[in-house]
Amino acid sequence: MTIKFTKYHGLGNDFILIDNRHQSEPILTNKQAIELCDRHFGIGADGIIFALPTKVKGADYTMRIFNSDGSEPEMCGNGIRCLAKFIADLDSHKKTEYRIHTLGGLMIPKLQPDGKVKVDMGTPKLLASQIPTTLATGDSKVVEKPLEIEGKVWPVTCVSMGNPHCITFVEDVASIPLETLGPKFEHHSVFPERTNTEFIQVIKPDYLKMLVWERGAGATLACGTGACAVVVAGVLTGKCDRLVTVELPGGLLAIEWSISDQKVYMSGPAEKVFVGEWLLH
Repeated sequence: MTIKFTKYHGLGNDFILIDNRHQSEPILTNKQAIELCDRHFGIGADGIIFALPTKVKGADYTMRIFNSDGSEPEMCGNGIRCLAKFIADLDSHKKTEYRIHTLGGLMIPKLQPDGKVKVDMGTPKLLASQIPTTLATGDSKVVEKPLEIEGKVWPVTCVSMGNPHCITFVEDVASIPLETLGPKFEHHSVFPERTNTEFIQVIKPDYLKMLVWERGAGATLACGTGACAVVVAGVLTGKCDRLVTVELPGGLLAIEWSISDQKVYMSGPAEKVFVGEWLLH
């Protein structure tokens, strides 16, 4: 049996996109996802995204994603931009706006004339119980709370964009040993569902530099939901404006936490790399 796929990336955060509209569950298992994402023995990707039909009223499609370790996150910001481009290629109606149901809520990507995709990422969740984390009581915000990692105390702010994020501001992101620290944040006992972790350097109030360790994928070149969570955390701590350019290792994202509707909007690229077929073993 062969599986047709298209490879996309959003600022180097790369995905295998599969047209799964003929059935309501992903056609691959978590184990098969690990095999396909392997960069030496498979196609190579940070995750696999499935475009599925939806039963949710008001939605056009459902998005499911398996990380490279086989786990399933609630949402992926770079991934949903890639999915919007993928669906537009498949869709005979050639719409420029889609309503996508995800495990993290309804997301609305819009294809822009300049080739980028702008996504209504919804309203951030700020309470400890919503993230979830035990760093504060369930009905409290987690803003610059102390978290000890290997004898050092890190002031962290936590935000959910449909998936959990732990943000800490540092003097220089280049000095962060990401491969060492990332797993310790991700698997810390205060995060019962693990967490994505962002290390942030404030260059200017409207320009942040970000290093990210993604839950289930490790060090990646970009994280869209992470960039959104970072701006929210920056506003909550008084470190940045509401309209910010976020520099990631793979490139730039424009993020706005709107004061009028309290939603977060993300704009960035999504690029098709190649198409192919995979022979299932």
